[in-house]
Amino acid sequence: MPINLLNAPVGTEQPLKPDRSLPSYDEPPPETHRHISREEEAELALNNTRFTPGTRAVLITLFLLTLLAVPALQLATEYRQTHAIAKMPLFDLFKLIPSPAKLQATRTLADVDGLIPRAGEIKAAEKALENESVVSQWLLPRVQSFLTGTLRAGNEQAIPGRDGWLFYRPDVEYLTGPPFLDPARMKARARTAGVQPDPVQAIVAFRNQLARRGIELVVLPAPVKPGIDGEMLSAQAANAAPLQNPSFAEFLARLNREGVRVFDPEPLLRKRKASGPLYLETDTHWRPETMEFVAKELAAFLASNAGPKRQSYHVANQEFAGMGDIAAMLKLPAGQTLYKSQKVTLHQVTSGNALWRQSKDASVLLLGDSFCNIFSLAAMGWGESAGFAEHLSRALGQPLDCILRNSDASFATREILSRELACGRDRLAGKKLVVWEFAARELAFGNWKPLEFNLGAPRPSHFFGPKPGETLTVTGVVESVSPAPRPGSVPYKDHILTVHLVDINGAPHSTGKDTVQSLVYLWSMRDNVWTKAAHVRPGDRITLRLRAWTDVAAQYEKINRSEIADDALLLEEPVWGEWVE
Repeated sequence: MPINLLNAPVGTEQPLKPDRSLPSYDEPPPETHRHISREEEAELALNNTRFTPGTRAVLITLFLLTLLAVPALQLATEYRQTHAIAKMPLFDLFKLIPSPAKLQATRTLADVDGLIPRAGEIKAAEKALENESVVSQWLLPRVQSFLTGTLRAGNEQAIPGRDGWLFYRPDVEYLTGPPFLDPARMKARARTAGVQPDPVQAIVAFRNQLARRGIELVVLPAPVKPGIDGEMLSAQAANAAPLQNPSFAEFLARLNREGVRVFDPEPLLRKRKASGPLYLETDTHWRPETMEFVAKELAAFLASNAGPKRQSYHVANQEFAGMGDIAAMLKLPAGQTLYKSQKVTLHQVTSGNALWRQSKDASVLLLGDSFCNIFSLAAMGWGESAGFAEHLSRALGQPLDCILRNSDASFATREILSRELACGRDRLAGKKLVVWEFAARELAFGNWKPLEFNLGAPRPSHFFGPKPGETLTVTGVVESVSPAPRPGSVPYKDHILTVHLVDINGAPHSTGKDTVQSLVYLWSMRDNVWTKAAHVRPGDRITLRLRAWTDVAAQYEKINRSEIADDALLLEEPVWGEWVE
């Protein structure tokens, strides 16, 4: 209760307590500290800024020149390269504008909607401009070199670690981010990204569809680099508990309750850590000895399902030096010295005198991503025929069928399998087991949309070949390919392989209701050097220039050649193919 000092007796004065409900006048009133918006701040600056005569015109002129200099430089550079305005990449933007013929053909609202460029088309055009920009090509590597070398700063994809190590940012975000099974997070991803975010739902649905055909599923989430070699990320990570997403344990528990078999190599790799780092220094993937270790452990895990060993494979040691994919993501100058190439020892798997190749007749199908392709796919820059599929096949002692794609393993490999089945090509025929490998980061960022795996009716198909004297350029998908010998492993220096090409575009007389395919002979080795055809794999989309085999048979008939082990294909008339970039 407030004290009335006027009526209080002498000697009974009480100390005053400040009333916090009343404003204090020891400080300026609150309105003198009122926060102004950025718009108000800008308006005040504009209204109170004074320019000396001519300064305003100079600043505006410099600003406009800066804006115009970049496209002018780009146009000049492109014209010097193409010498034709119509072929200049910058004018690809005009392809987004509907042509006069398309405008005249517009009749309905659906036609009007078709005139509007789609978000994907606009994004692709923007990306093309960014990639073709001579200013960014010159400036960005130099700026990134300064930022990384001086400030140890990465970019939106790469994070510099300790002692010359690099880490993939999505890997770190997966491990340190929110639980990927959190209902609120999954709801937000479904709404904003337009994906189905629940991996358990997709895995169980896939298992159930395979089970109806008597096929078992084994899931392999590949641990990401900072979860195993986290001590190379930072000193804080070195002294902390191993990194892992909070939902991973729940993910394993839910799959276990659903009866889905999971091979989780993470505990095995943590025990193996005593022997040193297990991943490549500037790459997202594991070292070759780590990959071989996981392949052997998985083979032991699968032993009861895969059946007895019935084929032996051999290995050939090969020293290899490469620069990792994360270093490439930094887009440093070509002569950069911040990161060095790393030397590794690969064990190439061979069958006879040829490199290992997958077999569609195998009883085991491997679905996987770049963790399977590293050391296997030459285009990744770390050698070939020495990857996860090869060493799993060797450890199992039997052939292996594969559907591998470098990214989006949560969706892409299943989509390929679903599409093949829908077209009437039964990729699951004779299969007893499917192993589904995917990078663990996919649990947080992948699209886990359930798909259908029903076998459709095969479309009518015919084998296509150019007429004598005719040359045609076509694009198709590699269905199967015969083996190519390793250079130096055979007494001859030239070799021809066979490719079964399907889903061909560019062949005449195709109605769209049938499939067009060809049996193509290609050079695989010239003067003991592999050609590009020696590296093709089933599922690759390639462009070839085809000629009738009769046009070249007299010249090439006596060259050593390998055929595809399919009696039905031996009855088809082959064609000669030449690689087109």
